[in-house]
Amino acid sequence: MSWKIVYYNDNVQKAVSEWPIGIRAYYARITERMTAFGPNLGMPFTRSMGDGLFEIRARGKEGIGRAFFCTVVDQKIVILHAFIKKSQKTPQKELRIARKRMEDVKKRW
Repeated sequence: MSWKIVYYNDNVQKAVSEWPIGIRAYYARITERMTAFGPNLGMPFTRSMGDGLFEIRARGKEGIGRAFFCTVVDQKIVILHAFIKKSQKTPQKELRIARKRMEDVKKRW
């Protein structure tokens, strides 16, 4: 059985669709692998952020994109939050958004 990618809401899906083409293409390759082999691809594709939160590490010549995700029952990968990275460290604001949404997903699903 393969994994399924779902988005927390339409805004998250829209954010990814607005990424520059190179970053979006790399993201698409990573998510294709995730649906086939599961979410734990490891570096350089995915990384654990702790407590069940993970990140997709997409890069292109235009920069770096990050999408946070968690997994839920029935082999679903929920993309919680996506943004274009502008600094070396992941901003705490972006992590807070993803963690809050993950809590919401765990309660609802």
